[in-house]
Amino acid sequence: MARFEIIPSKTALLVIDLQNLFVKGYEPISAPEGPQIVERMNRLAAACRRCDILVIYTAHKVRRDLSNLGVFGEIIPQPKFISEDDEATDLYPGVDIQVGDVFLKKPRFGAFTGTDLDLILRGKGIDTVIIGGIATNICCETTARQANHLEYRVIFLFDGTASRGYPDMGFGALSPEDVQRATCTVIGSYFGEVARVDEVIERIEQAPKR
Repeated sequence: MARFEIIPSKTALLVIDLQNLFVKGYEPISAPEGPQIVERMNRLAAACRRCDILVIYTAHKVRRDLSNLGVFGEIIPQPKFISEDDEATDLYPGVDIQVGDVFLKKPRFGAFTGTDLDLILRGKGIDTVIIGGIATNICCETTARQANHLEYRVIFLFDGTASRGYPDMGFGALSPEDVQRATCTVIGSYFGEVARVDEVIERIEQAPKR
């Protein structure tokens, strides 16, 4: 598996969708580990700010009239849950977003679709993204794949991402642990580096200034 150098001036932290809907209180959609992910990402974001690494938060929101919902509405029941005027799509109260951080609303799973994320990153000379948040296998993974295809180096957080489990749809049920292992194995094999939060914090704190 790859191991990328972390150069603060060329690195950004992408904190994906730590919203009420995905963190806590909206079972079965919420990830069982949601609050723990918030705590870990808060620690990592604080370390990034101390070293002048850009911190970007995203939230999955569609227009209140659902006019940009598209085919997504044919697949997902109760799409109103991701409407921008529903409190379910608000950032979870424990998320420590700060002045100077970037906040992006995204209408699709991937953070590069329908946003100016790529423009922000390239404008700042960033070539490496650290990705954490919820859900591991949906918005985090989609964003990681997009970043890889756009020639960014991806550091994907094994314990800074989480997912819910899935019922049997004819192929066998999946536990949250199953989803985590499978997604991180694929990302680490083909799309980037997989690392743990504390290790990344240590690497950030030891990174040379350039």
